[in-house]
Amino acid sequence: MTEKARGPRTASPPQKPLRPDRDPGVGPAPAAGPPLRLGTRRSALAMAQSGLVAEEVRRLTGRPVELVEITTYGDTSRAQLTEIGGTGVFATALREALLRGEVDFAVHSLKDLPTAPADGLTLAAVPRREDPRDALIARDGLVFKGLPDAARVGTGSPRRAAQLNAYAREHGLAIRTVPIRGNIDTRIGYVRSGELDAVVLAAAGLHRVGRSEEITDLLPLDTVLPAPGQGALAVECATVNVELAAALAGLDDPYTRFAVTAERSLLAALEAGCDAPVGALADLLADGQVVNEMRLRGVVGTADGSTLVQQSITGPVPTSLDDALALGRELASRMLAKGAAGLMGERAQ
Repeated sequence: MTEKARGPRTASPPQKPLRPDRDPGVGPAPAAGPPLRLGTRRSALAMAQSGLVAEEVRRLTGRPVELVEITTYGDTSRAQLTEIGGTGVFATALREALLRGEVDFAVHSLKDLPTAPADGLTLAAVPRREDPRDALIARDGLVFKGLPDAARVGTGSPRRAAQLNAYAREHGLAIRTVPIRGNIDTRIGYVRSGELDAVVLAAAGLHRVGRSEEITDLLPLDTVLPAPGQGALAVECATVNVELAAALAGLDDPYTRFAVTAERSLLAALEAGCDAPVGALADLLADGQVVNEMRLRGVVGTADGSTLVQQSITGPVPTSLDDALALGRELASRMLAKGAAGLMGERAQ
């Protein structure tokens, strides 16, 4: 594995991500068996994501799928995620429902899942990833570089705050990142009311709920690296439910699985939680029409953006999950050698 400064084109696999406008292809098979119970959070975004997966599972299995709404602690608490244990608080209730047999499978935003495996549960599928970028929604249709001096930019993510502040400083901008919580409507409402000049959200979520037209700027990946796993979904079921796990595997996209495995391996090796100021993205690199390498980029920074550790590594396209895990661990080792642990420790104090 060698670090490379070059930037070949990113290759896109042929399978489409789960989207509302997806071509349904052939019709569903005749219904067979009782409905499958899909556990989901109650938010509009979670329901939209789960609905897309439910449609695909119906097509694969020929069985009806019913959504079971589950309220998580992360949904009811108004405290900042860093105060209540990170984004893993969104997954716990769903996982407990799976283990109790109250639902047959569950859908998560992958970036919400802790990196440690859960006993008794199987990550049955990681469907094709949506757009991993962060998106700006600003007043008056402004792009990030056009924000006024001292603009108030809302985000609940230390990772975003670190990179946005660093990017602003590099370009002579003066912004103030403001911690916020809430669903998509709540966050965009801060802009509509004039309380904030802009908010930053995951582009994937806006696409999935049909609100792409409200995006005023898509932040380049060279400017803001996403959270590990951002834009990807995770489909979990009980390990003992072997037949269902095999059926759900039909949703799995190997490229996405390898990419997010590398990203989450980096996060785990840094011993950081999913609310840490860590950005990561793995993508395929092509030489002409031949895809032959995977690049993994990572960043860790202080919330004010004054210090960032940014590294990348390039290696052969993984042929196994072990290969992807090794790529993440190698990049983590390089970042730790450059002082990444000190930045995360500073933030945790």
